[in-house]
Amino acid sequence: MLEYNQSNKYYRYLVFLVGIIATIAYRIIIILNYYSSFWVEVSWYIGTIGFIWYFAHRYRVQNHYSEIIKERKLKDKLCKNKLNKDDCQALSHIINSLDSSKAKWNSILIFIFSILALGYAIVAEIISWI
Repeated sequence: MLEYNQSNKYYRYLVFLVGIIATIAYRIIIILNYYSSFWVEVSWYIGTIGFIWYFAHRYRVQNHYSEIIKERKLKDKLCKNKLNKDDCQALSHIINSLDSSKAKWNSILIFIFSILALGYAIVAEIISWI
């Protein structure tokens, strides 16, 4: 039987927390705008770095699922086992959704644009010091 690697449960929990913190950091910028540009910047960096980490992880996971589905030809094999018709349809729906989902592209685009935004912010900050 093949074994598939799964991230450590503590790492998955950490990535979940990073995603939550990044989301809160971006949302709180609206409030921080009224108080301190320093904390706006800190919050923006926390959110951006958090999104880079979170969405890189999500892309890797979603891509891994897609590779397993294709590699094992699961869509073709699914309903040839001892599944009743309803179970077969339910699992077919899940596998088709995983395989055709654009979520991994969403994750990679958010990752790329977050990297670009972070790079631009760092360069702009350095230029402002000069």
